Amino acid sequence: MKNPYPYILVSILFLLTYCSAISQNEVPVKVQENFEKKYPGENDPDWHIDKNGNFESHFKIDGEKYRADFSPNGNWIETENNIKKKELPKAIKKKINKKYRDVKIYEIEKVDHFSKGIFYDVELKIDGKKKDIEFKGDGSVIN
Repeated sequence: MKNPYPYILVSILFLLTYCSAISQNEVPVKVQENFEKKYPGENDPDWHIDKNGNFESHFKIDGEKYRADFSPNGNWIETENNIKKKELPKAIKKKINKKYRDVKIYEIEKVDHFSKGIFYDVELKIDGKKKDIEFKGDGSVIN
């Protein structure tokens, strides 16, 4: 039997690299303050550091799961939550049905971004590859 230790070590390193949950006291005060201003009453977010070094909070509002990103200096970047296709604006559904009729949708997120405003990030599988397309509420594509 092969030595299992290299596999165990690689697994542990993978988990440490990609599962970077942190405690509340590791989150900069400015990040916490701006989170509390943006989401008053939400006092128990789970915090993570994402691959870009930003602070990502996971929390619920009225039972719905949300993720909000803040830069290390406390600036709010975006908030997103998963939605169902039926929740997409009609203009986006029409565009998807016309241009991507036979394409499988994997995930839809409603995103509120500091510079782009509200948009919908739709993850599709096109020609065997997953692709994210960002739509404004009027159906126009922004990426």
